Amino acid sequence: MKKLVVTDRSLCQNCLACEMTCSNAFYKHYGLNTPCIKIGLKKDDSLDVKACNQCGLCAKKCPQEAITQNPKGVYMINKKKCNGCLTCVDACPKGIIAKVDDKPVPSKCIACGLCVDACPMGILEIKEG
Repeated sequence: MKKLVVTDRSLCQNCLACEMTCSNAFYKHYGLNTPCIKIGLKKDDSLDVKACNQCGLCAKKCPQEAITQNPKGVYMINKKKCNGCLTCVDACPKGIIAKVDDKPVPSKCIACGLCVDACPMGILEIKEG
């Protein structure tokens, strides 16, 4: 299975390079709800990096069966099947399926690796298996 992994959250500097790169790839701009990777604060005020682990809960909850797993184990949203109901957004345990008001379909991490290349701290990687 191919997925994005955060190797050491404690090294995150909150530069948001990963978020901006992801947003620009999907939406050509950066906004609060556009990235499929999120930097946030834990209850103890330490930084947290939330990344999709390809758990598949979004696919299980999708009433349109618009989210399916590809041969590499990545869950993908079929834009032709998706009706924009946002059940997947609500189902995501990490809250990282992105939805922008002017787009009919949400976006989720497809383990493309762009954020990995953008991270100056080198704490992101794409793992297989």
